[in-house]
Amino acid sequence: MKLDILALSSHPDDTELCCGGTLAALANKGKKVGVIDFTQGEMGSRGTPEQRLQEAQDASDIIGLKVRENLGLPDTKLKSTREYQKEIIQKIRKYRPHVCLVGAPSDRHPDHGNGTQLALDAIFFSGLTKIKTFNDQDDPQERWRPSHVLHFMQDRPFEPDIVFDITDTFKTKKEAILAFESQFNVQDPGDEPETYISNEQFFEGIEARARHYGHLIGATYGEPFKYHNGPVPMASFDALFETEPRR
Repeated sequence: MKLDILALSSHPDDTELCCGGTLAALANKGKKVGVIDFTQGEMGSRGTPEQRLQEAQDASDIIGLKVRENLGLPDTKLKSTREYQKEIIQKIRKYRPHVCLVGAPSDRHPDHGNGTQLALDAIFFSGLTKIKTFNDQDDPQERWRPSHVLHFMQDRPFEPDIVFDITDTFKTKKEAILAFESQFNVQDPGDEPETYISNEQFFEGIEARARHYGHLIGATYGEPFKYHNGPVPMASFDALFETEPRR
């Protein structure tokens, strides 16, 4: 299956938190959308890898993803090595996305910045003929490099180039995040510790951020992105005619 948009993330739940409303909106418009998670989040203080994988699948169904895969790379040990790059290159060449979404250039969690660099290196090297990868049938894959790469915002803010209106899909985003019931808005932590992301205050902050960026574009809710590696290329103003911001 060729995908229109492929999001690459360090942990299950990263995309739901940071670009879940955008992915849902694009899926609603008929775009083929997928997510590749690098790790199972096995070093997280709450939940188990098996639980995180099931939560990710539940969230995928809510958003309407066509593809959700987990590479099983080691949590808290992400780095840009050729071994790890080729795992991602194989998926990029398999799904041949037009657009890739990747994490923030740097962030509070070391895996986020490290995972982003790993993703960017893999995206670039995926376009090199002499880096060989093979599909599931052990046939050589053709090179592929996405046309556009955007960073989604994670814990620490940056100055965005684009804010996507998620007013119509913010409810879907919240439902997808809450599918990770071991991680977010945990009312009773039980035997596991409360964490930075598990309390109600963190969950309320997600809505506050979405309202802030929505306000900047004259919408109710928005998700911010930074365009990677240069100005945003445009061949028409069609995108500008799709929105009517309230300003």
